[in-house]
Amino acid sequence: MKTTKFLPLLLLFVLASCSSVRVNSDYDKKANFEGYKTYAYSKNAIDKVEISDLDKKRILRSIDEALAAKGFTKSETPDLLISIFTKETERIDIYNNNGFGWGWNPWWGMGMGYTNVSRTPEGTLFIDLIDAKTKELVWQGEGKGYLTKDTEKKDARIKEFVDKILEQYPPSAKK
Repeated sequence: MKTTKFLPLLLLFVLASCSSVRVNSDYDKKANFEGYKTYAYSKNAIDKVEISDLDKKRILRSIDEALAAKGFTKSETPDLLISIFTKETERIDIYNNNGFGWGWNPWWGMGMGYTNVSRTPEGTLFIDLIDAKTKELVWQGEGKGYLTKDTEKKDARIKEFVDKILEQYPPSAKK
């Protein structure tokens, strides 16, 4: 009886863990992050990203929202230039059931074995922040997680990627 109470909680945990974005960041320890208040996109770098223009717009819109919440403004003479890079891989999970084990049938463990293969597209988004004066990379954030083809869910998923990545900026805010 107790296990049936915990089953919905376990299912929620499994589903939540599947949707998470794993993030990482790195930065130049000599950079003065408090001096950065404005930004612009590196048009050349953004144009080279090999994703649809609609997905680019989703990413850039999410970056705009996240940076505005941190007090940044877009500028023609920015402190930071922003570049993005994406890559997609296919995650393959294989579950083998050899058909042996204890069961509630007359053959006690004799059964048909099967293999279940699931393929999930997984994407990585890199957000690079470049000092506009020195043209040097000062911060890089990376987010990795599953992708969705469902256009209704793309906005939310991309926003989740960007928000999780930029939570790590500026580095002095890390705990």
